[in-house]
Amino acid sequence: MSAPRSSGYFRTRYDRDFALLDTRTQKSSLAVLAIALLVYPFIAGPLAMDLANQVLLGAVGAIALMLLTGYAGQISLGHAGLLAAGAFTTGILYKELGAPFWVTLPASALVGAALGLIFGLPSLRLRGLYLAVSTLALHFIVIYLGSEYESKRGFSTGILIDPPTIGTWQLYDAREWYFVLLVAAIATALFSLNLLRSKTGRAWRAIHGREAVAGALGISVQRAKLTAFVVSSILTSVAGCLFAYFRGFVSVEAFSLFLTIQYVAMIIIGGMGSILGAILGTIFVILFPYLIEWAMDALNLTETLSSVVFAINYSAFGLVMLLFLIFEPQGLVGIWRRAQAWFLLWPFKQKPLSSHK
Repeated sequence: MSAPRSSGYFRTRYDRDFALLDTRTQKSSLAVLAIALLVYPFIAGPLAMDLANQVLLGAVGAIALMLLTGYAGQISLGHAGLLAAGAFTTGILYKELGAPFWVTLPASALVGAALGLIFGLPSLRLRGLYLAVSTLALHFIVIYLGSEYESKRGFSTGILIDPPTIGTWQLYDAREWYFVLLVAAIATALFSLNLLRSKTGRAWRAIHGREAVAGALGISVQRAKLTAFVVSSILTSVAGCLFAYFRGFVSVEAFSLFLTIQYVAMIIIGGMGSILGAILGTIFVILFPYLIEWAMDALNLTETLSSVVFAINYSAFGLVMLLFLIFEPQGLVGIWRRAQAWFLLWPFKQKPLSSHK
């Protein structure tokens, strides 16, 4: 994210446009963030560690959906199905073949790529609501196949999976999981940022803006759409594989349609068309139920409203989504950018161009 022109930061060479960090402030901020992320697991308690791991794991799936919807403009309601596909691929390979982590992870990616290609084909002819319904079919098909496998094999409580092992090292402790998921989230973000600056990423932005114009410019709209579905599906299935190992079991109950709604909320609340927005939206959506419970405890309403806690969470969640859509369509990243611009331009006042006569 480049600094506003009014801040005094200017690019004088073309190679500066390809730099992820182009100011000294951004580099310093990143260094501080890196130190904070490395220190965090050594000072956080068990609940804080679990929340951090949930955020890091959710960020991988949220970034994947942001690539498809926020950048390529393709609506998908099959995100939970893709997560389930990666998780069940891991569970089935582990139970039936005893496959290790380094086999189940690429296998989940391959399954995700195949599903992305198959269910991306309708995007060549369908748009909007019709495309959303076609991707919703992915969710129900994967969940049906997963439930059939569970019932046929007698796994009524789900498929239990042992922690992954690399040599003699077994990944079990929450702090160890934190560093693994942190690497996965950072790798996903860096891969996505660099992909968006490539020819493929520019094609996604073009078809999101106007397909007809993108085609007139020589962009293969069909190839761009299928690529978006395949890349997003691969990342999502990998997130499903990590989810299976992190939770230690796989069950269809963990991949309800509400999970898809949560991921859609992450990119809407965070801010469409922004990797940072996907991360901020993930943090907000993961922490929001805990903030509601904390507020109820502070107001001594937990016992009184204990029977309707879930209803309150869902209602508040829907209300927040609605408020963001109406009053802050740019999401949390829009708030962040305005705050950043205010600090960069302070103490000079900013006025919209329309106010000058």
